[in-house]
Amino acid sequence: MILIVRPKLLRKNFNGITLWPFVVLKHHSFKEDAVFLNHEKIHLRQQAELLIVFFYFWYALEFLVRLMQFGNRYKAYRNISFEREAYHYEQNFDYLQKRKPYGFLKFL
Repeated sequence: MILIVRPKLLRKNFNGITLWPFVVLKHHSFKEDAVFLNHEKIHLRQQAELLIVFFYFWYALEFLVRLMQFGNRYKAYRNISFEREAYHYEQNFDYLQKRKPYGFLKFL
């Protein structure tokens, strides 16, 4: 995981984004936030499993489906299977050692 602090690359409501193998952060303080970093590590694993390009394709497609379902951008984002997995396990620092491949599928 390569951490980069670039606040101008992120929209105002985003604290970070994972663009394999980089994690772009809004503030230096996020380098010390273990929960935040674990969330982003889960995304790195998801991206690697789907050979990166398929992750972004699936993410965008699922976002559009969820947007139609919920009619709200934030609710759509929070209900993407990748985000649901990452938020659910972000405080479990052993999760990635125990995680089964394609763990996000149970959050569809």
